[in-house]
Amino acid sequence: MIITFLSTSLCIFLVVVLVRFLHTVWWTPIRIQHIMASQGIKGPAYRFLHGNTKEIVQMRRKSISTPLDNSSHPIFARIMPDIHAWRKLYGKNYLNWQGPQAQLVVTDPESVKEIMNNKDGAYHKGRPDRFLKKLLGDGIVVTEGEKWTKLRKIANHAFYAESLKGMVPAMIASVETMLERWRQSEEKELEVNQESRLLSSEVISRTAFGSSYLEGEKIFAMLTEMGSISSRNRFKIRLHGIGKFLKSRDDLESDKLQQAIRELIIAMINKREEKMMRGEENNYGSDFLGSLIKAHHDPDEKNRISVDEMVDECNTFYLAGQETTNAFLAWCLLLLATHTDWQEKARKEVFELFGQQNPTAEGIARLKIVSII
Repeated sequence: MIITFLSTSLCIFLVVVLVRFLHTVWWTPIRIQHIMASQGIKGPAYRFLHGNTKEIVQMRRKSISTPLDNSSHPIFARIMPDIHAWRKLYGKNYLNWQGPQAQLVVTDPESVKEIMNNKDGAYHKGRPDRFLKKLLGDGIVVTEGEKWTKLRKIANHAFYAESLKGMVPAMIASVETMLERWRQSEEKELEVNQESRLLSSEVISRTAFGSSYLEGEKIFAMLTEMGSISSRNRFKIRLHGIGKFLKSRDDLESDKLQQAIRELIIAMINKREEKMMRGEENNYGSDFLGSLIKAHHDPDEKNRISVDEMVDECNTFYLAGQETTNAFLAWCLLLLATHTDWQEKARKEVFELFGQQNPTAEGIARLKIVSII
């Protein structure tokens, strides 16, 4: 009797699990696809389990398999060939699938404007995947509501116009270091993308965290590796809950990196706090790190932030600030190398305004050609 009961219970359990599985990965996607189509929203067909991820990966691999034509300015089709192709095929707004998860892709300008304004708070930020969550935590990029407002206020305070002006000498020092390195390598070929990465990392370390690039080097390297792990797993589909029982090599590696980054950032925070306690500094500092530490010790509990929140914000600004600035600089240099006439115009304008002197914050605002670039 007991064996029969257990066997029956197991069968029922397996049937329930199977029904729930099929409901999630088959019935619900098909139903959503049908409902959206009835409202005029179409898109590539849902494929069992993986959705459209395999198609997206294949399209993007094919797109970057050949060198970029420097004479061709429209690069959207190369970077996001799936959106470029499906927008033409299905319209400005269409439905695609990240595994069994439906995604409404919106490219209509008026709809985008409405979503970004989000006056009624109807549109919520998407939840990051497991790797992006380790990278950004619960920082300003992914959080909402009162917490977002609090974190945004801290970030704004560190990057007021007056604060930015005070960063100019540190930026100049970083650029001078880079130029001296270039002078010593005149006979060698330089990897411009790597050079812009070093420069942006150095500037962010100096201006936002009051440290040298050498102090932040380990953090940058580990965040970059975390970013690579997140990128290569972006279109990999894993069923919800399975990660609790089975961990991939990337899961284990990202766990180690996350813990190591946290320890380094906390050590940097402790170092700043100890200077304050020893009387070496009058306050925690006016840079971004100083603003975070000040908020952590705020007497008003509503304004106070935790250690975890400080770590998440440091991660965000180290990574997002460095990666975006690096990509921007590298792309500008590529375009200037391709269009030498604009390079000459910019050089002429800079020398006419500053001569042999270093740029100033006030003077930079008067650079018309450079502003256009």
